[in-house]
This record gives sequence, C-alpha cells and structure tokens, in this order.
Amino acid sequence: MTMTLQCLGATGEVTGSCHLLELNGAQLLLDCGLIQGGKKDELRNQDPFAFDPHTLTAVVLSHAHIDHSGRLPLLMKRGYDGPIYTQKATAELCAFMLRDAASLQQRQVERENEKRLKQDLPPLAPLFDDQDVDNVLRHFVPLEYGVRFEPVPGISVCLSDAGHILGSAILELWLDDGRCQKKLVFSGDLGRAGMPILRDPTLIDTADLVLMESTYGDRSHRSWQATLEELKAIFAKAISESRGNILIPAFSVGRAQELLYLFHLYAKEWDLGRWQVCLDSPMAIEATKVYVRNYPLMDDDFRRFVQLNPGNHPLLSNVQFIQSTEESKALNHIHQGLIIIAGSGMCNGGRIRSHLAHNLFRPECDIIICGFQARGTPGRLLVDGATELTVHGESVPVNALIHTVGGLSAHADQQELLHWYQHFNNSPPLLLVHGEATAQETLQQVLRQQGSAEVVIVNLADKLDLTQLPRLAWLN
Repeated sequence: MTMTLQCLGATGEVTGSCHLLELNGAQLLLDCGLIQGGKKDELRNQDPFAFDPHTLTAVVLSHAHIDHSGRLPLLMKRGYDGPIYTQKATAELCAFMLRDAASLQQRQVERENEKRLKQDLPPLAPLFDDQDVDNVLRHFVPLEYGVRFEPVPGISVCLSDAGHILGSAILELWLDDGRCQKKLVFSGDLGRAGMPILRDPTLIDTADLVLMESTYGDRSHRSWQATLEELKAIFAKAISESRGNILIPAFSVGRAQELLYLFHLYAKEWDLGRWQVCLDSPMAIEATKVYVRNYPLMDDDFRRFVQLNPGNHPLLSNVQFIQSTEESKALNHIHQGLIIIAGSGMCNGGRIRSHLAHNLFRPECDIIICGFQARGTPGRLLVDGATELTVHGESVPVNALIHTVGGLSAHADQQELLHWYQHFNNSPPLLLVHGEATAQETLQQVLRQQGSAEVVIVNLADKLDLTQLPRLAWLN
C-alpha cells in the first residue's frame, strides 16, 4: 500500500512543473511543463521522464501556460495514452498554445540542424510535432470549477479558480488508500487579488499538505494604483515627446489581454488616441477570442461591462490585430507612434525578436518588461542591464529605455502568497516549488519567523510518504 508525492519539476526554478502522486500502484501526474530558459536548461526537456509514461493512470493540468503544459505532447509520444483533466477554458487555450510550441520546436531544430550540417553532425528531431499535439487534444477532459471528480481510484480532485490566467486552477486532492485519508492542495500558479479581468484566487480552508508556488517569494509588487501611474508616466513621456515606438513583450495568454483591457479603460487618460496599438501575435489573438467567449469566468466588473456594452467588447476595441508575417514585418518600417504587444513574454522567440532588432538600438524607443523573466532568457538580460543583445545571430546595442513594470505580474507576491497560505487552518506542512533559490529561501525564512509549521524547499525528485502526515517522512 503506497501514498506518495514526488516532485519532478519546477524545483529550484520556475519552469517545468511536474509532480507525481502514487496511490496503491496507480499514478496521477500534476502538470507536465516545459523547462524554459537558456539552451542548457531547454536541453533537459529531452531527458527521459523519471517514470514510465506507459504506467501513468491520469494527468491533471493546472493551467495552460507552457511551463505547466508544454511536455504533454512528449509524454504521449513516449507512451502515455490516458485522460488529461483540466478546466474547460484551459483545454481551449491549449489547443493553439501547444500547436505554437510545436511550431517553435520545429523552427529551433531547423536552425540548429543548419549548424550541425556544417559540423558534419547528425540532425536533431523536434521534441514533438503537430501530430503529437493532435493526439494530446483528443485526450483532454474539460471540466468546470467546483466539480469533484475521481481521475484515479482513491483520489478525488476539485478545481478552484487560481486567478492567474483564464482557466487556471488550484487543485484540491483527497487521497484514500483504504487505511487513511489525506488532503493535498496544489496551488498551481497563484494570481493576485484585485487585478483586472480575473477573479481573485480561491482561499482554501483545510489541507494536510500544501504544495505552493514561490515565484515572487522574495518581493512585493507595486500597488495596482502605483502601477497605473507608472504606465501613464511612460506613455505620457513617449507620446508628448513624439518619440519612437513602444514595445511590450507579453505572454500571449493573460498579459496580452490584461494590456488590451487597460488600453481600453485608460485610452483617454493616457492620451493613446494618437498612437496605434498593435497586437502582433496570432496566438494572443486566438487567446483573446477564448477570453471573449469565456467572459462569465471573469470578475464582476468585467462581466458587467461586457453585458452593458454589447458590440463594444473591451478586448476588441482600440487595437489593430496583426495576423500575417507580412503585416508584422511592415511594422518595422514605421519608426514612430506604435505600441506593439508581441510574444514571447521572455523575448526568447516569436515576433518580438524582429521588433527588438529594429527598435532596441534606438534611444527614442521604450521597452516595457511586464512579466517574470527566467534565468538565461533575453528578457532577463534586459532587466539585468545588458548593454547588448544577440537577436537573430546579430549583436544589437541596447539604447532604448528599458522599463520593468512588476505591478502587472500575474503571480502573487510575497504578501499575497502569505495571505493565501495563512488562510489554511492549523498551518499544514508547506512544500515550496516553482521558484528560484533566493525567492524560496526568503519566503521560507519569513514563514518560519511567523511561526508556521514545517516549510520545506523541495529538491528535484524528492519523494514524500503522505501516510505519515503531518510529519514529513522523506523516502529518499
């Protein structure tokens, strides 16, 4: 008889979420995300899984972001053939996000194989392709929030709104091995209270063990009002001085829609009417359509606005949608008056790379970084003060003004993480995942100072015997 949890990803880093539950021989996987960052980090996606995909019983996916969902096609390619349970909006988002990931894989491999051919090395194959994605999509089981289901005998699960992106879920899991019952709560990625569009993260009362993200465990975001003032100042200076273009690298799901909503709400106050807002991301455009269809999942203000303003949807006004590659390239011939929202959010792929090549060297341009930047990514280099950046194989000097607007983050900050955890009764043991070392160590120290129960920073492949809770009994 077994009841174990093993953490197989997003340990000591923010990407690659993957956690394995085993109950009496049945295996349930929570998330199966891509590792993102520098080349060495991404090469680890090729490694074998730490379990046999053929023996896996089911998967539950917390949300659509690629660092949580991106290795699902590889999982099925290597032998998994079971259901993938997730919130229905997440299933809709994954339909095109995983295709985009496959396309990106293909392009990266093609570029790499050009180099390998010159070195007389054998060609590489992409992690997965469109056919693998098609196979994954056939296995999705879309669910509503608040519905309890049993993906594995002895394990029942309920999804609650995490407030991070559309469809993001906190997972409540009840485990019963016939002798004892335990409850695990996995935060997924937690959003923030009071943010536009999305509802606040659900507060949970009870757990025997909490598995919580810690991305911003070492800092506090600016207040929402201060963030709005910061954005207003950036736009006011650029627009009043008739400067160059404003580039915003943005995650296609969540951040792009949030920006469109803000531009709708504050178009007059920020004097945006004289500039053209361009959403240059086919994936972000598709995601926006999913947001529009799923507006009942949004917060009260957003739902009320949509219902009272038919034909004037706040995500569809005051914006030019850039679909084709030719349209995107044409923007690079316009040197002033554009606000370009483009992926990827960490500047490591997508159309933002081309726009950086044409604008980064220009001191009259502005770059607004408004999301988490993983180690080794070009976006992280810009945030850390790089004076040049390699784009499409060429070194581009960084002369544009770089703004880091942390208040737009979709991740809970330290105080918000503390608030969410402290809502649990009796301070259950807490495992920290999905964070870099400094963030996790800082959060661990604060929690210990506040008298919380055991707070452990999880290492890769750490395995826990859940039958021994509340005592943490490690099996390796």
